[in-house]
Amino acid sequence: MARTLRLPTARSASAATVVAVLLAAATAPVLLAPPAAAASTTSCAAAYRVVGQWSGGFQAEVTVTNTGTAPLAGWRLTWSFSNGEKISQAWNATVAQDGSTVTATNATFNANLAPATATTLGLLGTAAQNVQPVTLTCTDPAGAPSTPTPSPSDPSTPPDGPPDADCDHASFCDGFETQEGSTPGGAWTVSRPHCQGSGTATVDSTIAHSGSRSVRVDGRAGYCNHVFVRPVADLTTVGSVWHVRFWVRHSTPLPGGHVTLAALRDDADGGRDLRLGGQTGALQWNRESDDATVPVQSPAGVAQSTPLRTGVWNCVSFTVDGTSGTMSTSVNGAVVPGLVVDGTPTAEVDQQWSVRDWRPALADVRFGWESYGGGDDTLWFDDVTVSAHPLGC
Repeated sequence: MARTLRLPTARSASAATVVAVLLAAATAPVLLAPPAAAASTTSCAAAYRVVGQWSGGFQAEVTVTNTGTAPLAGWRLTWSFSNGEKISQAWNATVAQDGSTVTATNATFNANLAPATATTLGLLGTAAQNVQPVTLTCTDPAGAPSTPTPSPSDPSTPPDGPPDADCDHASFCDGFETQEGSTPGGAWTVSRPHCQGSGTATVDSTIAHSGSRSVRVDGRAGYCNHVFVRPVADLTTVGSVWHVRFWVRHSTPLPGGHVTLAALRDDADGGRDLRLGGQTGALQWNRESDDATVPVQSPAGVAQSTPLRTGVWNCVSFTVDGTSGTMSTSVNGAVVPGLVVDGTPTAEVDQQWSVRDWRPALADVRFGWESYGGGDDTLWFDDVTVSAHPLGC
């Protein structure tokens, strides 16, 4: 006989269900959902700093910091000047100015910033006085492409960026440590491009900025005492913008007459030289083709240059931009106001230089001594770097 199952009544079903649920709850494992991961964010901040000011010009730098929790794949800065400032040169960023508004976009080598890391861009400009911008914004451009940095261990893919203190990725870098004997050789050759006097260039193993060797140049007074050392390498591949850094030590203050301690051949000026040296006791640039100088050789001009300290190592760095026809020079990390050509003629500095359209095409660089009158000096040169990227001391 078939047995008929009867459903529990509503009241009995309620009681049974409660008991079953309680029993299941007591024995079943409890599954907890993991906490939601904090979303990574991208953000950046920028700080503007006036590095130096002089009559009619200034140098500034802007530091960009990744303040987010995710890597930045690019950055863009915007600010407005309030005192008629005009930017004449920039490095480590692409900079554009429209009236008082300035935008700066990352270069290839400093686009990627990990969280809490920073990069710095530099500026040269003209103004009666550079006033720090009130508002400076930094944004992460939407969809900015990621630019991975190749591994330094892979020599076939060098990073596209400025060389570090050990000269990685520079076009030319040498500290004379591989020199053998007393006559410069290997990567260097002795050069007397115009005429020869009694000056000499030798390898010195008793005085060096780093390592154990430098090149000593005994410069002699009198016209035609010319002696230099120059790299054997073809430096025309550097491009239109040259950044050069070297360390120099000398014994005698710069004389009143004209002397040269570094010369660069300018193929856009008939192969004549762009010369860095001294006159009236201070550093100056001289253009061989027309004898123009920076600064102007007047008391007011010379006052905006600087002597070269004796008995100690000096770090000299300069940038020559053949595209814009501009130039700047630093000594021991500080821009020398009287050694700046910024495209806008400045009284007592570069108004003589700017009487013609100057667009140099540099081809080589030499270090030594070239005298055009009086003045003996003994100089040592060390740790020379030539690069297409900015260099600091």
